Amino acid sequence: MRNSSVYKHLRIVRGCLNDYKPFARFHYRDGRPGPVASVFVLKSDGTLGDVQSETPVGVIVYTMASPVLEMRNVATDNFFAGLDRGTQLALVNKNVRRISRVIIEPRFRGLGLASHLVRETMPQMNVPIIEAVAIMGRINPFLEKAGMTAYPSEQPVRTAQLIEAFSLLGIEAEQLIEPQRVQQKLDYLSPSETEFIERAIKRFLKSHGRRRTMLPGLERTRYILTRLTTRPFYYIWFNPDMAVRRGLSK
Repeated sequence: MRNSSVYKHLRIVRGCLNDYKPFARFHYRDGRPGPVASVFVLKSDGTLGDVQSETPVGVIVYTMASPVLEMRNVATDNFFAGLDRGTQLALVNKNVRRISRVIIEPRFRGLGLASHLVRETMPQMNVPIIEAVAIMGRINPFLEKAGMTAYPSEQPVRTAQLIEAFSLLGIEAEQLIEPQRVQQKLDYLSPSETEFIERAIKRFLKSHGRRRTMLPGLERTRYILTRLTTRPFYYIWFNPDMAVRRGLSK
């Protein structure tokens, strides 16, 4: 079935976080995606194969963006840099939203539906900038096909995976320069969370010689954080109908 004909049998509607939950098991990142800004659902009209009407076949989740992101500064020529934290946060909240999840039901993958969902929903967010951070950019460039510009990094996949693992535990990239703060969070993880991050750390340290046997603690955390100096693929889309606004008043 050609992609153009598939689109005729689908429609995009606004949803909520509950619409994302049935799709979460199909994504490589588990758990809640973050402070949700909007959710859109791709639904069948009932004439797509054996899929009944109103059946969700895909979902995209937009969240609020992190106030500090190195590659955003590169992509925007430091538009958001050089500000105090409060001003920077307000400016990012006004101008930027992040694509946190794009999930297509496995039976309908390979039809270009992920790109379609991104391309059709970005303008509906009514902000000047949409961004995304992903470790799968080299494997599946669907965000580029949707019109986003990619800023690839040179970091190994294992580095991106560990950064993503920290993020899943609420330790965001901008916090990875604070070893003591990160260690405090690690010390208060649940047993299952500890097991999860330990697996990620062991994978990361596998090629670090004798460092791979370091025991958990501040010394190991400090060593790891000094090695997490790069980022995964960063994607950005500038809304052609909206200019980035420096002023913070409505």
